[in-house]
Amino acid sequence: LADRLGKITPGKHRKKVFFGNSGTEANEAAIKVAKSHTKKQMFLAFLGAFHGRTQGALSLTASKAKQRAGFFPTMPGVVHVPYAYCYRCPYKLTYPSCDLYCANIIEDVYMKTIAPPEDTAGVFVEPVQGEGGYIVPPPGWIDRIAKIAKDHGLLLIDDEVQSGLGRTGKMWAIEHSEAVPDILTMAKSLGGGLPIGAAVYPAEMDFQESGKHSNTFGGNPVACAASLATLDVIEDEDLVARSAKVGAHLAKRLDEMTERYEFIGDRRGLGMMQATEFVTDKRSKKPDPKRRDAIEKDAYQHGLILLPCGDSAMRYIPALNIPRDVLDAGLDVLDECFKRAAR
Repeated sequence: LADRLGKITPGKHRKKVFFGNSGTEANEAAIKVAKSHTKKQMFLAFLGAFHGRTQGALSLTASKAKQRAGFFPTMPGVVHVPYAYCYRCPYKLTYPSCDLYCANIIEDVYMKTIAPPEDTAGVFVEPVQGEGGYIVPPPGWIDRIAKIAKDHGLLLIDDEVQSGLGRTGKMWAIEHSEAVPDILTMAKSLGGGLPIGAAVYPAEMDFQESGKHSNTFGGNPVACAASLATLDVIEDEDLVARSAKVGAHLAKRLDEMTERYEFIGDRRGLGMMQATEFVTDKRSKKPDPKRRDAIEKDAYQHGLILLPCGDSAMRYIPALNIPRDVLDAGLDVLDECFKRAAR
């Protein structure tokens, strides 16, 4: 499995793979690999990020206050900066005239004040933010972040726990850009329902001393066998290409609903990783989590399971091999829920 993951992840360099039981463990391993290799202690992460709930990964997480409340102090040395959330730009700018200001400010301000590169090991980034609201950055943003990291000696650490393995219409969401991460983490769909996570990084970054990092059940044979079988299905059924194709249909259906309903402010996503954001009205863009939650309950009562994300968004993440008629049936149920919500 390690050999196979080394081959399908970005970059042609020789790689090492550390196995854990979850995405959180994969990110904890990435933290320690980065610190050990760079001899630096700080990290950059993004507002809205979700990287896990153990103390190291939790220090990177900034999705919802309740995830961190009561668990301070977390790991020190993490500086959070705004993500590229174009629908609600924190700087009130518009892409592309903004020239990716939210990326440039990292270099122009943060690195010159509270995140000096000589002390910062790396930047953790989700190519599409998951728990933060399925936020898709604009073209060029990931590449700009990667360049800033490279120019200043920071590792680019790519969290693909939610977005990886075909979900966005590419094997890895970062492949929608030209960037090649230094460390890539994955979990969730990797095991096809069994607990496994992995961090993949260049062999020369590996711990130089045995016992620096380990666990008990990481890489257990049953989870590894399930992961190999999952990768077989993804490849044999061409699910990455299917995700792009079926995802375009999913996006089209959601776009049609976005046009029809005043309370849907934004539809965003890549491949079969899609979301809509609920607002009181399109003009004010005021978040409407109550309506979102009511729609979730209504959908469940009519046989459709939905999952919220962000302040007022709903994610739509069907199985990559879902039959088209089943997908359309689910979207029809969703549309009926929207009709009832609009009354």
